[in-house]
Amino acid sequence: QVQLVESGGGLVQPGGSLRLSCAASGTTFSFNKMGWYRQTPERQRELVAEITNGGSTNYANSVKGRFTISRDNAKNTVYLQMNSLKPEDTAVYYCKAYWWPTNYWGQGTQVTVSS
Repeated sequence: QVQLVESGGGLVQPGGSLRLSCAASGTTFSFNKMGWYRQTPERQRELVAEITNGGSTNYANSVKGRFTISRDNAKNTVYLQMNSLKPEDTAVYYCKAYWWPTNYWGQGTQVTVSS
């Protein structure tokens, strides 16, 4: 059974940085695509960034230049380095992994940007 476990969330001041990690277990294959989404009570879940197993990346306009997604295929782990954080980045961040035809989701990790 595939499981995704996120870590690295927390409270940070505006302008600060956090690094999220998402480790997949229960599988030996490399996911076609892995990514990060976020959700707040006011906003639907939205894509933050995603990366293919070949290394191609895609970012939401709101995080371009501030966030960097990367992955370690050998460890089946995806990372999100978040710099220059803003209060509007506050959300629950979810890891998603795609292996046709199934999307797998993590349980989410809270990121709060506040002074």
